[in-house]
Amino acid sequence: MKTRDIVSYAFSAIRLRKLRAGLTTLGVVIGIAAIVALLSLGQGFQNSITAQFQKGFATNTLIVSSQSFLGTESSFQLLLNDSKTIENIENVTTALPIIQQMCFIKANGRTLPVNIAGVDFAQYQSVYSSTFVAQAGIIPSNPDNETIVVGARIHDPWQNQTILVNVNDTVEIIWPTVTSGFTRVNETYTGHVSAVLNEVGGFSIGGPSDLGVYIPISKAQSFFRTEEVNAIIVQLNSSDEETIKDVSAAIKNALSDQVSVTSATAVLSTISTIFSFIEIFLAGIAGISLLVAGIGIMNIMIVSLMERTREIGILKALGMKNRTVLLIFLGEAIIIGLLGAVIGIALGLSLAEGVARFGFLAIGRGQGMANQTNQVARTDGLTITPVLTPTVFLGALAFGLIVSVVFGLYPAWRASRLKPVEALRYE
Repeated sequence: MKTRDIVSYAFSAIRLRKLRAGLTTLGVVIGIAAIVALLSLGQGFQNSITAQFQKGFATNTLIVSSQSFLGTESSFQLLLNDSKTIENIENVTTALPIIQQMCFIKANGRTLPVNIAGVDFAQYQSVYSSTFVAQAGIIPSNPDNETIVVGARIHDPWQNQTILVNVNDTVEIIWPTVTSGFTRVNETYTGHVSAVLNEVGGFSIGGPSDLGVYIPISKAQSFFRTEEVNAIIVQLNSSDEETIKDVSAAIKNALSDQVSVTSATAVLSTISTIFSFIEIFLAGIAGISLLVAGIGIMNIMIVSLMERTREIGILKALGMKNRTVLLIFLGEAIIIGLLGAVIGIALGLSLAEGVARFGFLAIGRGQGMANQTNQVARTDGLTITPVLTPTVFLGALAFGLIVSVVFGLYPAWRASRLKPVEALRYE
């Protein structure tokens, strides 16, 4: 029997049992749709998060911090002068110390919690040349101690053109301190806003942030009364892995192995690894529903076999070979699997688009309401675009076909092994 005839016969058998075949196909559709929706959303989310992090990173930088700032008990303090020690290491072009404190900024009758970062403006702009850029005003290379640069979300916290802080505004910086008697005292000083940064839109570790407020590091030293820094951003002359590894080891050795050195590329690599594990986990969960659909295929085909026993007996009595009967039943399973996979891929991508568009929109609106209640926006919004990679597409198609064939193999084998005489006697 020709392949075309086998396929035609299998289609005819499916058309005669439309409802049953449709319900069986639906099981495959649901399983494949779940896999495609979860993986395409996961890939889109990973791409969005990675892009957000990359905006706040420079790939040729290292972040040096004392172990005490990481929650580990240590008496070691990372000081301003340690940046000079690091600058003397080979392949290091810049060592940029940062002093940070949580403070409040008071402007136009409103008081908002902010993260104050004391930096050398010229060095900071050199390291983060694409993100530490003024949208309005000018970032001076040699600022006076009252100069302040603010992020885009400090300028417009609610992103509705309700401007809180603008260029040339005078603002008050408030630092709540605790004395030895556990009495809270507010240290204050008045600054002048010289620039508003372009919107970065990314997560930041060391780099500029939309929620950041920047002051000269000399002012941070005197205002916070400290020489201790939270971190030192180290810019290298190369971003290759060997240079990063060598410089990291040299920094630890120079500072008596009392610091933690983190590279931007290592953070991004860790994020990608985490998302890969999450995608495998999600695919496993969705795969369970596809296995259930496979059991349904086997069950339906066994029932179909019992209903068509006499038909099979007649065909075999007319000379149809065992192999042809096997191929007919397998053909039915393949058609169900193929239809289910194609429809499931389309449905899964549509579901992912719907969740990305309406689900995250609803979340964003909820965050916006919460932000207005708390009088300050805390997080940047994410735009998720589901990504159907060729690997996911081909994998879902193959998975649907394989499950259908595997679970359809036993009923097909049973049908091919029926003896004509016994089949014709079957009631």
